[in-house]
Amino acid sequence: MDMSTDSLAAALEREHHEIDDGIAKFAAAPGDQQPLVHAFRALRRHIYLEEEILFPLLRQAEPALGAALFVMLREHGQIWKLLDSLEHDLDANADAASPALIRQVESHLLHHNLKEEKVVYPRADEVLPTATAERLQNFLDSGEMPDGWVCFKARPEQ
Repeated sequence: MDMSTDSLAAALEREHHEIDDGIAKFAAAPGDQQPLVHAFRALRRHIYLEEEILFPLLRQAEPALGAALFVMLREHGQIWKLLDSLEHDLDANADAASPALIRQVESHLLHHNLKEEKVVYPRADEVLPTATAERLQNFLDSGEMPDGWVCFKARPEQ
């Protein structure tokens, strides 16, 4: 890919690290919720980008990724529900963020992000046209998730 900035994979990985850093900052100083709130907002937006834009493009460009993307969607649902639980706890009591739930989120992200970074993101750099990758990069730089959006596997059964 011939982009003037980092590759799409590098930009997505950088978001992973920024989210992880926010959660780690909160874990080190639980009295300050801002890093956690910011990390959760960034994580939900990151999931939105993947589920609504990146994964459909990858599924179309490389159907063989279907099984890997299904796993990513399932894991997004698990992470989303943990975020919901933690945010509910924080809304009820500013000091109520469960260390056990924080560790669960960190553990899920560690395993999930590794798979995305080793399997999904490199394929994005290889199979998506430059214009598409640039559009995704623009969303990374300034895009917003629609209010009320919920990841696919965390939506109520219909």
